[in-house]
Amino acid sequence: MSRMEQHVADEWEKFSGLLAKISGYGEAIGLLHWDLRTGAPRKGVEIRSKTVGMLSGEAFRLETSAEMGQFTEFFSRPAIMNQLTDVQNKIVKDCRKEYERSKSIPPERYEEYAVLAAHTESMWEEAKENDDFTSFEPFLSKIVEFKKEFINYWGVKDTRYDTLLDMYEPDLTVKKVDEVFSRLRSRLVPLVEAIAASPNKPNTEFLSKIYEKEQQEKFGLFVLEQMGYDFEAGRLDESVHPFATGLNPGDVRITTNYLQDNVTSAVFSSLHEGGHALYEQNINKDLVGTPLAQGTSMGIHESQSRLWENMIGRSRPFWQRYFNDLQQHFPEQLVNVEVEDFYRAINSVSNSFIRIEADELTYNLHIIIRYEIEKLIFNEELSVKDLPKVWNAKYQEYLGITPPTDSLGVLQDVHWSGGDFGYFASYSLGNMYAAQILNTLRKELPEIDELIAAGNLLPIKEWLTAKIYQYGKSLTPSEIIEQVTGEPLNPDYLADYLEKKYTELYNL
Repeated sequence: MSRMEQHVADEWEKFSGLLAKISGYGEAIGLLHWDLRTGAPRKGVEIRSKTVGMLSGEAFRLETSAEMGQFTEFFSRPAIMNQLTDVQNKIVKDCRKEYERSKSIPPERYEEYAVLAAHTESMWEEAKENDDFTSFEPFLSKIVEFKKEFINYWGVKDTRYDTLLDMYEPDLTVKKVDEVFSRLRSRLVPLVEAIAASPNKPNTEFLSKIYEKEQQEKFGLFVLEQMGYDFEAGRLDESVHPFATGLNPGDVRITTNYLQDNVTSAVFSSLHEGGHALYEQNINKDLVGTPLAQGTSMGIHESQSRLWENMIGRSRPFWQRYFNDLQQHFPEQLVNVEVEDFYRAINSVSNSFIRIEADELTYNLHIIIRYEIEKLIFNEELSVKDLPKVWNAKYQEYLGITPPTDSLGVLQDVHWSGGDFGYFASYSLGNMYAAQILNTLRKELPEIDELIAAGNLLPIKEWLTAKIYQYGKSLTPSEIIEQVTGEPLNPDYLADYLEKKYTELYNL
């Protein structure tokens, strides 16, 4: 690479100033969102939503400004590209893609949408609490209308829904998802059926005794510390729906939700959100203030949360080490429970209504249901008011159960209220990526089970930092998966992992 000419260096400095400004807005919006979800007073919601909308509108104006157009055009010239580093070229490419995609959306429409989405999220909380889809429906319908309008601006790919998928997982298409999901489904459904017919059911009764929230929180903080979550660069709070938010690599916050009659819910959501947070805390510091200081895609992001939550957190070695600690937090509830009984109980498979409490196996079916419904909304014009009916029918078809209320059905997830259509597919992709990454991790760190059983989780975190975390968004998802595992995404690793684990658990 030739040395950067002075005028190019000057331009880059100006461009970096614009990026830092956008990143500053992003951090302020992230913090306001976090506050909305973790206990902002209800009466302030409406005005707060307007503030979020206004700041989102300003950030959007900068991303689609003439200045952004000029900078990205200038740095995309071949003679100039040759003077930039790979990371700099990737920044330009991503900013250009975003500029080209969104420049035709009128900024005031975008701002209107951002106000509505922030407000709808708070409406969703109320609707879920009161089991009231009817009051929520008009807000959700507006969100869907906005999304449809934006798809026209962004440009329709093969199908209208493809446009949304690409936003969470670059280059993901309905065609690809249909293919990987059908391969996965064909192997998981027989496995779920075999388990349902198996007489070897674990006892799970003790999991639903009453577990005090304070002790749950203490144990959650201990597990996060063990994983290597840096509390000087983060904090743990409470919210209706657990989430992680990376404001910058030095401030990545997570939340969980405590259920007194379910001891595992908060443990696994802390491990899950902790996995997201490790990714964001360990991005290379050189990327701070650029659009690359974030996870490369939702699929890779979810692979990290699912790897920590399930493949490490639900493993036998993990509880050989930590069950004793959990017992000490809850001596009464877990008296006479053996570690093996606990391990079997937390991995029991049953058809359930709630996605985030689903077992590792049926979880993917919850995702496939949501993916199919989103496809119907955007490609087949399914109306929002019909969502409860369609939702319940799909649960009957895939899991053999019908939700008794909308709170346990269509109202259970926060994603749609914030306009995140196209996101759900990335959870199952995350499971597939995670199984494929674990396969390589076992080859390169053959003593992994011994390390987990000894409570020595840091070598795993360091391996993941070297292979995935440090790069942030400077590599694409397909570059990461191929660089780490030597092949593109392959759903068979997940099916192999689940078959092996559950055949042993249920003596199939």
